[in-house]
Amino acid sequence: MFPFPPLPEVPDTHRATGTMSMRYEDVAQDGRLLLDAIPHGLGDVAWVKLLDSRAMRQSFASGLVPILSRIVLQGFDGPVGVRRSLDCEARMQLSHVVDDRGEVERLMLNMWLDVSGPKGRTHGPTPEGAGEPTHLGRCFAEHVFTRPFGPPEARKVRRLEIEGVPEIPADRYVFRNGEELLEVPPSAVDHDAELVDDAIAHTFSIGHTDSNQHVNSLVYPRLFEEAALRRVVHHGHSTRSLLARHVELAYRKPCFAGDRVRVRLRLFGMLGGFGAVGAFVPEGAPGGRPCAYARILLAGSGESGRT
Repeated sequence: MFPFPPLPEVPDTHRATGTMSMRYEDVAQDGRLLLDAIPHGLGDVAWVKLLDSRAMRQSFASGLVPILSRIVLQGFDGPVGVRRSLDCEARMQLSHVVDDRGEVERLMLNMWLDVSGPKGRTHGPTPEGAGEPTHLGRCFAEHVFTRPFGPPEARKVRRLEIEGVPEIPADRYVFRNGEELLEVPPSAVDHDAELVDDAIAHTFSIGHTDSNQHVNSLVYPRLFEEAALRRVVHHGHSTRSLLARHVELAYRKPCFAGDRVRVRLRLFGMLGGFGAVGAFVPEGAPGGRPCAYARILLAGSGESGRT
């Protein structure tokens, strides 16, 4: 599987545990947890327990907001039923990024989440080991502090003006460019020799947006999974048991209601399933820079792998 960002050592004040509930549509028919269900635990545990503080409320009130710049979602096999809440362990890290001159370029708020639950099924036969705790998935969310509603010249943040928080967090973080997600693993078996246009262009509406006034970050993983499945079918393979088990998105520029984008992607074989790398490109703008980069692993049950 693609690599997952390692857990950092953080103080107890930057760790939290809790539970998250599930919707019926969060679990596939074979009992695997869908990837886009996992980030809900960040809201229930990380944002509520770690960031519900006077300091962060002061930050938001001043217009200083951590905006998601990268997300990594990874799911394992389960199975799990929908009638039980899931256990979550979250941690966060404040850090800074330096440029080539060693000067502070960005300030980061990063989060990690692990999700576990008892083995089970919603319907059908009881699985072996029913009730035993099992690791169902995990999530990494990278955020850049910015002032998204301020004038362009004031949006970049190099100092935190939050009471009780260092202006420059001590931990250093390596910020990766989204273009790295276009690299195909050396062990992959090519189905596409290069990036190709998906057959479908997507038009965003207000139904794709959130309170940050742009398309919600979790819209992109599902659209990319659907584009990758179309490439699988294009190459004559079945999608019957395939489910996204790893997806990573790097967001370069937000999309808005009314924007039209097309996925450009490259399919390859990997770990007994399929992988794809690609980007979301503005429709009607040949040569335009992508608004987001992505990579994905699609696997059947029992083929998820992990690193």
